Amino acid sequence: MSERFTVPGALAGERVDRAVALVTGMSRADVQELVATGAVLVCGASVAKSRRLEEGEVVDVLGAPPEAQPPTAQPVPVDVRYEDAEVLVVAKPAGVVVHPGAGHEDGTLVNGLLARYPEIAAVGDPMRPGIVHRLDRDTSGLLVVARSTRAYEGLVAALARHDVERAYTALVWGRLDPPRGAVDAPIGRSTARRTRMAVRESGKEARTAYEVRATFDDPVTSLLECRLETGRTHQIRVHLAAIHHPVVGDAPYGGRRQSLELDRPFLHAARLAFAHPVTGDRIEVTEPLPPELARVLDALTPPVR
Repeated sequence: MSERFTVPGALAGERVDRAVALVTGMSRADVQELVATGAVLVCGASVAKSRRLEEGEVVDVLGAPPEAQPPTAQPVPVDVRYEDAEVLVVAKPAGVVVHPGAGHEDGTLVNGLLARYPEIAAVGDPMRPGIVHRLDRDTSGLLVVARSTRAYEGLVAALARHDVERAYTALVWGRLDPPRGAVDAPIGRSTARRTRMAVRESGKEARTAYEVRATFDDPVTSLLECRLETGRTHQIRVHLAAIHHPVVGDAPYGGRRQSLELDRPFLHAARLAFAHPVTGDRIEVTEPLPPELARVLDALTPPVR
């Protein structure tokens, strides 16, 4: 691939890596890799990724990033909560990425699944085999994985019909009134920060139902059960921030505060229920809060009655 463009006024002042990503459609990580190898030139000279562009400068992109390879088996621990010949339900700890991607090529849940269940390499997308839905890196809890192609197809269809019940536990700032409701607002990529999502009119349909389970007064917080009716990236976090009740500990969406410090969002996939994609039997699995979140609740004042 070779591409040349002249920097328009709208991109003046932007970093090289961000401007090239916007113009070419490549990921920023891929662009940064090209810049590091000298394959991105500005006015004929190689530059640092943080170099700011000026209107009228000519940028040449001289290559393409190497084609991504399917993930390999690695000794990543996998906590299995349900298993049969067709499907798995696993509990993902916070801090573990579900499948390889930019900046996370190794050490993912998928790498560990391939070591324990090598047959999933032929199931679904070869870059994220067996995966039918995801959790954010810093969200803990339950995830269903397909072990066979027929299970994969059945689970994908069930998710599209909203027939998979996914309940999350979240601790948020403030008190919600009314204590039960839903946020129905489209979500798309943030125009200000490309690594974040935002409520946008041009985004994809998204709906999150919530119900208050407990409230606390020091600091003022609420424990919620949230149910996904769609599955957009960062959906619960974006929706709760949009109604001014961000998830405690969620720095990107305004939830990190000194009065209750937590180095991850208080968001946990606590229950997963679905009809088995082959037998039709109902599968329901629950997962308690991990210790780091349980300790936060224990430290709060008793619930307000």
